[in-house]
Amino acid sequence: MQQTEILDKLNAIEQLLRGQSEKPFTFAEACKYLNCSKSYLYKLTHTKNIPHYKPNGKKVYFTKAELDIWLSRNPIKTQSQIEQEANDYVTLGKRESK
Repeated sequence: MQQTEILDKLNAIEQLLRGQSEKPFTFAEACKYLNCSKSYLYKLTHTKNIPHYKPNGKKVYFTKAELDIWLSRNPIKTQSQIEQEANDYVTLGKRESK
């Protein structure tokens, strides 16, 4: 019995790693995934600042892919990236304007 339980768990892990079990997150699961409070997530959904779904008009669901995209918006550049962009602007920007 233990071997079948282990195999079932390994199969479930394998499916998760392959992304085959793409079931939507519930509200509580999304809070846990985003590491935020329920009230903050309610505010985000109410103001339509986060992608979400309400198939029957009540319960709220989220997709992991859209949450990942939402999380990665507004990246903060490193100091070296900013310096590189400034150097590129100075060297390439002046050449293009002539």
